[in-house]
Amino acid sequence: MTMHGLFISFEGIDGAGKSTHIAGLADTFRAQGRAVTLTREPGGTPLAEKLRAMVLGDPMDPLTEALLIFAARRDHLVRVIAPALVRGDVVLCDRFTDATFAYQGAGRGFDLNVLSTLEQWVQSDEGLLGDPAGNSPMKPEVETVIEPHLTVWFDLPPEEAAVRLQGARVPDKFEAQPLAFFRRVAQGYADRQQGHPERFARIDASQTREAVWQAVRQVFVAKGWLP
Repeated sequence: MTMHGLFISFEGIDGAGKSTHIAGLADTFRAQGRAVTLTREPGGTPLAEKLRAMVLGDPMDPLTEALLIFAARRDHLVRVIAPALVRGDVVLCDRFTDATFAYQGAGRGFDLNVLSTLEQWVQSDEGLLGDPAGNSPMKPEVETVIEPHLTVWFDLPPEEAAVRLQGARVPDKFEAQPLAFFRRVAQGYADRQQGHPERFARIDASQTREAVWQAVRQVFVAKGWLP
């Protein structure tokens, strides 16, 4: 992986602890001499951050929500993720498309077929990842959609996540959803893992912070991406 970029997403329901460990992983890769692009979704660019604020704060119907999220994702891909991969960076992204299928699909009950169509349109390579020699870190001979090389899924029972979030901050409109919503979201993540087992690494996020970090690090050691 020293020749090309590495795209890693962190996923999980609110309160699962992924944000803490994505920062630790960034530091670990930097200590190995790798350039790291640390980013998030929705967001990651000035335009995408404006759309994030709308998605998290404004009332809207599920289709509008999905369209705004994918619009933010396209700008994020064009301006941040694809250029970083071409440079050879390790891209660590706090949520990506799996979150859309979990939150808007499973959580909101929005049509998964429509989300799949938007995924194909928005995440199409369209030459974004090719370098002057025609090489691509995403293996264009078998892939036409940009997706993570690895998705680290922090699996935590929604009941435990709710306890962790109590009093942590003023909730956005997703964090303020009832427990039943997060149960559906958690199932949505489980469904995504079942559909993409080769890409997912499940982490038991109910363990201590130290145990979770060791589990995360071991995933990357096993892949040969960390010593």
